[in-house]
Amino acid sequence: MTATLDPIYQKLKNFIPEVEWTLVGPVIDEINRLKVEKKALILAHNYMTPDIFHGIADIVGDSLALAREAVNTQADIIVVCGVHFMAETVKILNPTKKVLIADLEAGCSLSEGITAADVLEMKRKFPGAPVVTYVNTSAEVKAVTDVCCTSGNALEVVESLDADEIIFIPDQYLGRNVQRHTKKKLHLWAGSCMVHEKFTPNDIRELRATHRNLTVMAHPECPPEVVDEADYAGSTAQMISFIQKNRPAKIALITECSMSDNISVPFPDVEFIRPCNLCPHMKRITLPKILDNLRSETPEVFVRQDLLVPARRAIEAMLAVKLR
Repeated sequence: MTATLDPIYQKLKNFIPEVEWTLVGPVIDEINRLKVEKKALILAHNYMTPDIFHGIADIVGDSLALAREAVNTQADIIVVCGVHFMAETVKILNPTKKVLIADLEAGCSLSEGITAADVLEMKRKFPGAPVVTYVNTSAEVKAVTDVCCTSGNALEVVESLDADEIIFIPDQYLGRNVQRHTKKKLHLWAGSCMVHEKFTPNDIRELRATHRNLTVMAHPECPPEVVDEADYAGSTAQMISFIQKNRPAKIALITECSMSDNISVPFPDVEFIRPCNLCPHMKRITLPKILDNLRSETPEVFVRQDLLVPARRAIEAMLAVKLR
């Protein structure tokens, strides 16, 4: 093990046995060498596996954080370790840069569950209602949207609009959770996250029965009845902030499983109970694929020219909304 890799392994030793590290370490080392050589920036979502999150990422965070960082980068190449809509969002914000993703098939049930034609039909059904679109959508959908949002700023985006009725798409559960905190009427699309919709209130009750003094934190893509059983609900970034501020002794994160692995590293004093629902799309992104991605600079992510300006307008409108 080289001196360069040792600090990385110290973060990963609880997840990767030392015998396996002899294979994983050199891949991490080569990716980190290549990204310097090619002036590449690696963005990694909080749901990536620990070897990616702690081993090669330059910037980590939720969709909102990655979108903000994508605007500011001076890199020639941006490698997105996440799903396809995230890479599209980065390309929309950086149309002249090369944006890579290790697997074009890394999709999203929310993004794939709605089309631009669906949005236009809702606009005809609710004339005059502005469209708030979750970033978990395609460029085509963003292009017929007034403003995007993430789970971390959805309420602020809704409240920022001068309208009593709003089309909120595509996550019905995020929409229902936002609806409880606003007087505006939200017209929802029946989309859902294939990971978060699986959680039930009984899952949380069983965790509490097994683990005393447990703090439960749920992602707002979960059904409202799941959120009601939790002690706190928020985006992945908001969960991290809550832990930093409150330092609960024992936590269960009701979200994608890798989140607990990743944030357990900077919080060794916190015990993480892992109710493990994995996102199969996120798990398509692996170290060997990322290495091939950087070496060949393919697959590259492209967005149709006619979509760039309207989609970017919706994303920039989101980034302009101030958080509380």
